[in-house]
Amino acid sequence: MTVDDRFAQLSKEPDDRMPAIINEVVTGPVSDWATDFSHAEPEWAADPYPIQDDLRQRCPIAHTDRFGGAWLPTRYEDVSAIAYDTENFSSRAIIVSNVRPSLDLAPMGAVPPISSDPPFHQHARKLLLPAFTKTRVAALEPATRAFCHGLIDKLQGQEVVDAAHDYAQHIPMRVIADMLGFPPEDGPQFREFVESALEGINLPPEQRLQSSNELFDYLMRQIHDHLDNPRDDLTTYLIEAEIFGRKLEPNHVAGTMALLLIAGIDTTWSAIGASLWHLAKTPADRERLVSQPDLLPTAMEELLRAFAPVTMARLVKHDMHWRGADMKADDWILLSFPAANRDPGQFDRADEVVIDREVNRHAAFGLGIHRCVGSHLARMELRVALEVWLERFPDFELADPERVTWATGQVRGPRTLPLRIG
Repeated sequence: MTVDDRFAQLSKEPDDRMPAIINEVVTGPVSDWATDFSHAEPEWAADPYPIQDDLRQRCPIAHTDRFGGAWLPTRYEDVSAIAYDTENFSSRAIIVSNVRPSLDLAPMGAVPPISSDPPFHQHARKLLLPAFTKTRVAALEPATRAFCHGLIDKLQGQEVVDAAHDYAQHIPMRVIADMLGFPPEDGPQFREFVESALEGINLPPEQRLQSSNELFDYLMRQIHDHLDNPRDDLTTYLIEAEIFGRKLEPNHVAGTMALLLIAGIDTTWSAIGASLWHLAKTPADRERLVSQPDLLPTAMEELLRAFAPVTMARLVKHDMHWRGADMKADDWILLSFPAANRDPGQFDRADEVVIDREVNRHAAFGLGIHRCVGSHLARMELRVALEVWLERFPDFELADPERVTWATGQVRGPRTLPLRIG
């Protein structure tokens, strides 16, 4: 195959991705979570649930002037309403930061389809559905299970292991690398891309742009390698895919690859880590799952509800008064699915982890048109990761609760998780 002309000149982040508005970076202690919240501060990363519970009682839609103005709904009904409302809220940017992208990015957005608005969204999403069916995901399970066992083999004999750094993070990195046809040894770069995109929201805008350029440079190298050496993987599929009878724009191809790489890794890595953290500190639940492995699928849904890793964002389309909040055009909405999942108005015993909870219509995979297209894949990875861990390490506990650290930003999960084995 000759080099596709679409990709001949695209080597860095294209100009139309450049920010339209850059706001002052504001950091430091929060004065009042109702009027000055920040999901980038350490107390939020350490434990956001008491903060969300307090806000739900006294100020269910909090506001902050940080990030140029943002809102934080904490009730399930408000989060759900915004997630389904594409008339008043845009998805063209889904990470709250000090940079608001140009309106010209709509309706595709930077990382379609999650950043796409209707009607473009349905076409971009439809492209990805065949790659994430239950049948396609099931075919990936044997290799995923073998890889998990290989990771455990490397941990054998150690009294204390870091279950986040040495186990959880590697599983989705390998699965996504295989799906996209990327070199598996590039895993350390993937971690850097993830942390820069999701945790570096208060870094200077020029530094964030540089990191974004490095990501897109990497993706363009992979695209050109696939143009020269096409094979049966998701990258080649995207290069050859069509919408409206035309092949995808280069920004669409690279943006979707960026989405799969970033979101496909950190969300699942965080869910695996949070689940192991809970089981390490809750021996009754751990022992029950070891003795009743058939309960794991039900328990897994509860762990996803209680420790939902993902918070998305929207941008307000126009000035409006919405459920008591005077929202301005281009205000951020921090759409907290974790807060929705802990709403006692929606879930009985919402603040407890009930591993045999039978009715569990949680929002861990989102709500509305942007519900996670990869939910079957994430569930498979989480289930297999927990099955293998519990099979190989049925007895474990937190080695030191004070040494557990959590990611900041909109995807929350353990970054260090020292567990004592046996």
